[in-house]
Amino acid sequence: MRKLISWNVNGLRACVGKGFLDYFKEADADVFCIQESKLQEGQISLDLPGWHQYWNYAEKKGYSGTAMFTKEEPLSVAYGIGMEEHDHEGRVITAEFPEYYVITCYTPNSQDGLARLDYRMEWEDAFLAYLKGLEKKKPVVFCGDLNVAHNEIDLKNPKTNRKNAGFTDEERGKFTALLAAGFIDTFRYFYPDKEGIYSWWSYRFKAREKNAGWRIDYFCVSECLKDRLVSAAIHTEVMGSDHCPVELILK
Repeated sequence: MRKLISWNVNGLRACVGKGFLDYFKEADADVFCIQESKLQEGQISLDLPGWHQYWNYAEKKGYSGTAMFTKEEPLSVAYGIGMEEHDHEGRVITAEFPEYYVITCYTPNSQDGLARLDYRMEWEDAFLAYLKGLEKKKPVVFCGDLNVAHNEIDLKNPKTNRKNAGFTDEERGKFTALLAAGFIDTFRYFYPDKEGIYSWWSYRFKAREKNAGWRIDYFCVSECLKDRLVSAAIHTEVMGSDHCPVELILK
């Protein structure tokens, strides 16, 4: 069995102050991915004996950023998706293991007023092409804050959010296309109709208390890994960020 965890920590230094390391140790994953580290090199030093650490920082300070911690040393590690226009914000790390690739991804947010929606559409196509390129060599497991609630079941208030970032028809359509290209949304694979389970809640309006959330954090896998899926979980009980960790267990 291999246990993988993904968590948008929304600022790792802040999250460390709210119990990140306790959860990290307790989770005891084989691969632990984070998004939105909001760090530059040298701003944090995590003492994690027995773990390999990989970091991808955004050029802009205090913004974006990803990291991956692995027990087993990967065969290779790559940063970004190999496209200049998409690789300045520290959004992707790819670790190659003997049986598959594991990718942590922090998808660009379309922002208020959809200011970045056009860029987001370009990113979606580029990221999918990147995944399909990797898949020619071996299967893919990718996780992270993908900044989209796919269907109405994936957020508390679909009607009022229809044209908001994260729930536009365009973003949802790209996620549908991603699945159609041969990937499985593992949480929905196990829980096709489960309602009221979210991974992100606004810090405003006591959203978490009211469970007015969105499911925007995912583990997706290549279809050929279907028989190896054991379980998927969303750990809504874990605090420390406006997102909660999501989990996948593979045979």
